[in-house]
Amino acid sequence: MNMGKILENTFEDTDGDGSQYLTFILADEEYGVEILRVQEIRGWTKVTPMPNQPSYLRGVINLRGNIVPIIDLRERFGIESMEYGATTVVIVIRVESEGAERIMGIVVDAVSEVYTVSDSDCQPPPDLGNAIDEQFVNGLVSVDEKMVILLDVDLLLHEGVLDSAA
Repeated sequence: MNMGKILENTFEDTDGDGSQYLTFILADEEYGVEILRVQEIRGWTKVTPMPNQPSYLRGVINLRGNIVPIIDLRERFGIESMEYGATTVVIVIRVESEGAERIMGIVVDAVSEVYTVSDSDCQPPPDLGNAIDEQFVNGLVSVDEKMVILLDVDLLLHEGVLDSAA
């Protein structure tokens, strides 16, 4: 996987009517997060477990002197876990909570692409049942004949996560 190729054109000028999203794979579904929230993409490395934390909080890593909590999105979404492999990555994301910015990592199956999405192409989320809490979904967009679920990382990583990781 060539991370540089994925990110090489991420800061192209858009027409002002859209945003760029880094997409990733999780249980054969494609999800996206705003590229401006992504600090870096790292290969999976062992984390230091923390006691008395929810199962989706895998532990912490030391990232250039900063302690960064690592969240397994499969666990967070209640999706069956799988063994981490060669394509498993940690996307380090900036999350805003109560006026402050925090850095967190999310474990995903693989990184996919960067897409520019027009605001007008983004559709509201339908009732997804128990698959994912709708409040974490900003919308859905069809890109290259596939559906991408756009996530609200602030809500996704704040609700119950930041309290546990604090």
